[in-house]
Amino acid sequence: MATLGNPQETIAVLQKYGFNFQKKFGQNFLIDTHVLDKIIAAAEIGPDDFVLEIGPGIGTMTQYLAESAREVVAVEIDKNLIPILEDTLSAYDNVTVINDDILKVDIQKLAEEKNGGKPIKVVANLPYYITTPIIMGLFESEVPLSSITVMVQKEVADRMQTGPGSKDYGALSLAVQYYAEPYIVANVPPNCFMPRPAVGSAVIRLTRYEKKPVEVKDPAFMFKLIRASFNQRRKTLQNGLHNSSELQLPKEKVVQALEEMGLPAAVRGEKLDLAQFARLADLLCE
Repeated sequence: MATLGNPQETIAVLQKYGFNFQKKFGQNFLIDTHVLDKIIAAAEIGPDDFVLEIGPGIGTMTQYLAESAREVVAVEIDKNLIPILEDTLSAYDNVTVINDDILKVDIQKLAEEKNGGKPIKVVANLPYYITTPIIMGLFESEVPLSSITVMVQKEVADRMQTGPGSKDYGALSLAVQYYAEPYIVANVPPNCFMPRPAVGSAVIRLTRYEKKPVEVKDPAFMFKLIRASFNQRRKTLQNGLHNSSELQLPKEKVVQALEEMGLPAAVRGEKLDLAQFARLADLLCE
C-alpha cells in the first residue's frame, strides 16, 4: 500500500529532490494516513471510477486514489513537482499527471476521453486562496461531475454548509447549495500538514444535485441579486439591491417584490434561503 502519508517519507522525498515549498502555490502537504483514509472513504472511490485530482503535491493522496480507482488524472501547477511525481507514482500505470493550471484545463474533454462523458469524481487538497474559484468554476461550467471531495480552510467549509441567519452564511453558501449537497466529513488540525498552516482545515464532500433544488428563470441574475445582498451585510436587502451598480433596480420594485413574498421591508439578505432568492429573482427579472 501507499507509504507517503507520513512525515518521515515526505521529508525523505523532499530532501532527495531538494524541493522548496512555494508560498505562491499555497503548498501544504498532508502527512496523516488517517485523514487520507477518510478522504478516500468519503469520496466513495471504487474500481469503476475515474478521478480528477487537483494539486497532487508529491503524490501522497494520488497513491491512495490509484489503489482504489480505475484511473486518475492529477493536475499539478508547480513544474518542480513533476519529476517527484514521476518517481512517487512510477509503480502505477493508471495515473496521468498534467502540469497545468486547473482553471485552464478542458475538464469536459477529459471526462469525454477518460470516462465516456459520464460524471467524474473530483478530489483535491486545495490552496486556500483559490478554493472558491476552482469549486465554482467546476460547477458553473456544468462539466459532468458526481462529487467534489476537498480539503479546505475550516471556515470556508462552514460557510459552504451553513444556512440562513448564521454569521457564516453568504453568497458562497448559496452558490454551493444551488449545485450540491455539502457534508463536512472531518475537521483536520494544522499538525496534519507540512508545513503547518496557520488555520484549521476540513474535508468537505459536495455531492452534485442531479436536479437543482430550486427552479429559477435566470440563475445568473439570481446570483447577481445574492452578491448584491451580501456585499453590504449591515444594509437592508432593499438598500443593498437598490445601491448595486450591477443591478440598477428601482427601490419601489424591490419593495413591491418583498411585499408580494410576505417579507418585511427591513429584511436583510442573510434571512433569505435559496428558494426565497429564486422567487425574488423571478419577481424582479420580469
